[in-house]
Amino acid sequence: MGSYDEDTAFLGQKGPFFARLFFLLNAIYISTGLHGLYIVFVGASPSHHCQVLEGNLSEEWMRAVIPEEMDNGKLQVSPCWRYSLETVRNLSAHGVSPRVLNLTEITLERCVDGWRYSTDIFSSTIVSEWDLVCDSEWRVPFATSTLYMGYLVGSLVSGQLSDRFGRKKVLFTSLAAEALLMFAQSFSHSWLLFCLLYFFVGTFQISLYLTAFVLGSEVLSKSLRVLFTTLGAFLHYCIGYMVLPWIAFAVRDWRVLLRVLSGVTVLYVPLWWLIPESPRWLLSQGRVLESEAIVREAARKNKVSAPEVIFSQVKATGSQSNQYSVLDILRTSEIRKTTFMCLLLWMAINVGYFGLSLNTANLSGDPFLNCFLSAVTEVPAYIVSTFLLKSCPRRPVLSAFLITGGGFLLLLQLIPDHLHSLALAVEMAGKFGFTMSFTVVYIYTAELYPTVLRNLGLGMCSSAARIGSITAPYVIFLGTFSKCVPYLLMGSLTVASSVTNLFLPETFQKVLPETLEQMQTCRSFIRRDKHSLEDGRGTVIMKQHRVTQE
Repeated sequence: MGSYDEDTAFLGQKGPFFARLFFLLNAIYISTGLHGLYIVFVGASPSHHCQVLEGNLSEEWMRAVIPEEMDNGKLQVSPCWRYSLETVRNLSAHGVSPRVLNLTEITLERCVDGWRYSTDIFSSTIVSEWDLVCDSEWRVPFATSTLYMGYLVGSLVSGQLSDRFGRKKVLFTSLAAEALLMFAQSFSHSWLLFCLLYFFVGTFQISLYLTAFVLGSEVLSKSLRVLFTTLGAFLHYCIGYMVLPWIAFAVRDWRVLLRVLSGVTVLYVPLWWLIPESPRWLLSQGRVLESEAIVREAARKNKVSAPEVIFSQVKATGSQSNQYSVLDILRTSEIRKTTFMCLLLWMAINVGYFGLSLNTANLSGDPFLNCFLSAVTEVPAYIVSTFLLKSCPRRPVLSAFLITGGGFLLLLQLIPDHLHSLALAVEMAGKFGFTMSFTVVYIYTAELYPTVLRNLGLGMCSSAARIGSITAPYVIFLGTFSKCVPYLLMGSLTVASSVTNLFLPETFQKVLPETLEQMQTCRSFIRRDKHSLEDGRGTVIMKQHRVTQE
């Protein structure tokens, strides 16, 4: 198969067809921002303490029955313990005042009568509804991780399905299924059912994200491709992310919030008739006439003349005879090395990015404002990375961003506890670095894999990244024991991963590969010399040297 970009060069780099498709696909990414992190509010833990039934307790003892304890240097009421209610009732019945007693000598007991939750911020969350606190506190990060478990499965399955059935069908099936599952999730009667539905929400959510990304990469012109995969897709995701806290601010009940968010999807129904299938994918399946029909329609909208024959039958027949699977990504040592290094990068970036995104509820201050600021921080990151990707090689840019994100998180440990504003600014700077890394790694990976394996490659990398996403809630959960542990883990992993991408092929200003063979010709950062030396025992010693990318 020849170069698709060369065969369709007559379409130009701009025009109404590309502009319309650019904005329609970006609109889909607004929904991914709205739906991606609603667990921050749905799974928020309101202030709480043990429920105390009033029977025969004076007002003074009602206030004193909950002990106080130190938490991160602050004195507050215990969320999980109370003084023995039987002992307190006896003391209250005999008229003994808590002010004349050493309350620490009274036996403590768990919240056997349940908890009382503050409604100052949230009227209802899954935490307050199903008592996911104290001994059950682990269920909150587990619920969060089920979304990313769904990401793991969806990344692999969606790639194979869209490569077989087409980008468009998988795109809109995922969009509809995600909305229906979120709506069903709002009627969950138990934590277990909520987690089960959340898993499938994640499966279709990542399928939507990846398929739209690949569709835009394959259909848009060269100039708009970089803009779409950076400032376009990610910035519109960020728009949805920024809108989310304001919707959550207006709707404080978690069930109603899910119904509102799922209902937004109705706005995307008309896009089925406006977004075409990928001509690249159709051509790779040997469906030349359908591919040419879409390209001719694009030419008509761009007001340019199309040649009589756009794609030759010979080119399409060769692609039709080859069927590719995940095994092809691991076929040769060169492809295996490229894939393995991409997996490590995606994993490290996802731990940091989602860890910091999910941590906004734990920061001091208003949770809605914190979430909004976390989203706003991503805007300049997307803009900066977009301009850098237009003129800079991928490898050094990605390494610099990884060191920036991880370095600021490590630096955070040196800031005194009383400088809250400075600590928040440094954490947002770390989020800035992770966001830029997240932007670059998507387009870098898409440029590494050929058309016949691009969705599979992205899906496999995204699946490995979900290992990082799944562990991110638990990394943040470690902050309940020591606030510095999550930042040390995320920072160290990210800085270490910055070395990995130096061994990947450079894709800057290279033609997007179409076939597996074209991908295999990519030169790595370090390659083996054709000449070898032997030591005295006959062992072959290969010389390695750096290569300048053409």
